[in-house]
Amino acid sequence: MPCMNYLAHAYLSFEQPALITGNMIADFVKGQSRLAVYDPAIQAGIRIHRAIDTFTDQHPLTLHAKQYFRASSGLYSGVFVDLVYDHFLATDPEKFTAESLHSFARNVYSIIRKQEEALPPAFMKMFGYMEEYNWLYGYHYIEGIFRSMRGLVQRAKYLETDANIIYAVFMEHYEKLKACYQEFFPELQQYVEGLIREEIRQ
Repeated sequence: MPCMNYLAHAYLSFEQPALITGNMIADFVKGQSRLAVYDPAIQAGIRIHRAIDTFTDQHPLTLHAKQYFRASSGLYSGVFVDLVYDHFLATDPEKFTAESLHSFARNVYSIIRKQEEALPPAFMKMFGYMEEYNWLYGYHYIEGIFRSMRGLVQRAKYLETDANIIYAVFMEHYEKLKACYQEFFPELQQYVEGLIREEIRQ
């Protein structure tokens, strides 16, 4: 299943359209030959997306956060951590207000729509739901997180649990998960800023 922290990937593209595009489509671009189809700046976004995923998945704070979801979602615990990280990013007053998040989301959707014919069809199918239901903005709200959790449970092949259970775990450990995000995200942002500097030098 693709990652679910799309807001983080878009935000960590720092308003650069090519990086946003690569960061958003990366899970749907498999193999070096398909990577080569895209402009170098989009390729950089794809590489940065993959580096973000690796850094996030292996970080001790993420491993700690996963433990809260392990009993209810097993191997899918990381997907739900991705999702709640996006919620805490969306509600982070140092990053967004509700108004600026709404504008940010619309800008991301516009960037993608302008080049949809060149992007992977499977991505565009998923993106249609993202845009229609405004996932990036919806992460700001508890109701939006529940809808995303319910959608994930419905799509997951090997997850036999109820979204209400996972949501209950989220609410029970809300402050502890938020603390993980607050300590983790500045480290991730610093890491990505370094990656982008390296890409510019190449």
